[in-house]
Formats: sequence, structure tokens, C-alpha cells
Amino acid sequence: MDQIKAALFGLAVGDALGVPVEFRERDSLSKSPVTDMRGYGSHNQPPGTWSDDSSLAFCLADALTVGFDLSLIAQNFVNWRYHQFWTPHGEVFDIGITTSEAIYRLKNGAAPATAGGFYEDENGNGSLMRILPLLFYHRNKPVEERFELTKLVSSITHGHMRAVIACFYYLEFARLILGGKNKLEVFLSLQQTLPGFIQQVGIHPGEIAKFNRLLKEDLQFAPESTISSGGYVLHTLEASIWCILTTDNYTDAVLKAVNLGRDTDTTGAVTGGLAGLIYGLDGIPGKWINQLARRKDIDMLAERMAAAGQ
Repeated sequence: MDQIKAALFGLAVGDALGVPVEFRERDSLSKSPVTDMRGYGSHNQPPGTWSDDSSLAFCLADALTVGFDLSLIAQNFVNWRYHQFWTPHGEVFDIGITTSEAIYRLKNGAAPATAGGFYEDENGNGSLMRILPLLFYHRNKPVEERFELTKLVSSITHGHMRAVIACFYYLEFARLILGGKNKLEVFLSLQQTLPGFIQQVGIHPGEIAKFNRLLKEDLQFAPESTISSGGYVLHTLEASIWCILTTDNYTDAVLKAVNLGRDTDTTGAVTGGLAGLIYGLDGIPGKWINQLARRKDIDMLAERMAAAGQ
């Protein structure tokens, strides 16, 4: 259960740290960096408020407490968007365009597996930011099944293969962490195993090449100036793994992620989920957890996931 709590709280804390400074540029944050939980700012929300990133992750986790049902996951997303389900304070204050359009299609009867955007310019980070709870459902299944489940869950809002591969890479990284490997071992292991697998399932080599920075290069040695932190799914994934590889505790990882600027809540959430798994629940500052909106509800959600055998 502590692993589930570490993932959910790790994600939500990283998200909440980033919410007040979303859209701020890196130069601006370098002069006044985030060092603690703030409030208001970009979205005028009180300290500890998490965004759509955590809301949709919690919607997924909530659905998984009764097994895997893609229609239920999709319905939870609709209920969040239109009925404030799993919002921090009873309102939706932030939502990406691709996610919004997909949920609108779901509300109007689209099949969940094909509701997401499939065009190359629809490769935002909206499925990556919420995918982590799937780890606890599929972690012990064969790799082919893990990939198919990841593809289904991503495709509810983001159906392009680039978003799917990003989600799959992230979940495989998290899975190996749960298996006891250290973060650098995981990074190098995925360089050995992932290219062959995604080639085997028929992904075009040109698409695989988009991931070369993760699959072929020493990302940990990349200068910060080469790390992008906008809403493009590949940039978010690279930035998050870079933050993980270049820090040695939860606090430094999420603050580094947030202070990259621009899509601060999502880079913080994606980094925070992994960092929570790496450093454990005790590695997340208790004062930040205690400031989170609906802290007790998140705690109970993790317990429900654990009770469901995840």
C-alpha cells in the first residue's frame, strides 16, 4: 500500500508545487525559484491545489479499484469534466485542448479506445500525466499485455503512437523501480530492451527514433539549456527523466522539475510520481502532503486500490 501512496502523493505534490507558476518562463523562475508550496499565482488557487493532472490520475485509479473497465475510466473522465468528480475544490480550472475535445467526444458517445486525438500535432502530455495508476494493475502481466493496456488507456484522450510509447516508457521505468533496480540501472536497462520490443510490435523506425534521447543517449549529462518543459509529451518525459537522473531525493527532483518553467504542474506531476516510487512515502516532505487538497480522500483511494489487490 505504501508504494501506491508514494505514487499518488508523489504525483499530487509535484503537481501542486507547479500549479501556482504554470506558464512562467525559466528565466523568471531562476530569479524567484519555487522552494516550497505556494498558493494563488497562475490559477488563483490556494496552496496544495492540484490540477487536471492529478484529477485524471485519481479518476483512473478510482476506476481500477473495481478492475479494468475502459468504459468506466472514460466515464470518470466525463464526470470530472462535467460534474466536478475528483476535483480539488469542486471546479475544473485547467484542461488541455486535446483532452477537452476527447472528453467532449466521450460525452457524445464516442468509443473510449478511439476518442483520443490521433494526429501528430495532438501529442500533448495529457495521457502521460495521468497514466501512473495503471502500473499497479498491469505490473505483473506479460509485456505485450502491458503495452496493449497502456495503449488503450492513453488512447482515451491521446491516441497517437508517440503518446502511447511515452506512457509505456514511463510505466516500464516505474515498474523496474518497483522491482528493486536503481534509477540509472533502469534507464540503461530500458535502452537495451525497449527499442527491440517496440520495433517488434510494428512501430515505424522513424517514430522510434523520436525517442533516441532516452533510448540511445546519456540524458543525465544533458545541459539544462537543452531540456524543454512545454506541453509536448516527449519533452515532458525527457524533462522528468532528466530531473530524476540528476537529483538524489524527492524534494530536489520535483523542485528542479517545477523550476524548469512553462508546463510546471505536469513536469512536476510526472517527475513527482516516479520520485515518490524511488524515495518512498517517507521521502516526500510531510508538510507538503499535509497541505494537499483532499489529502484524506487520496489516502483512502490508495487504500481502496490496495484492497483491490493492486
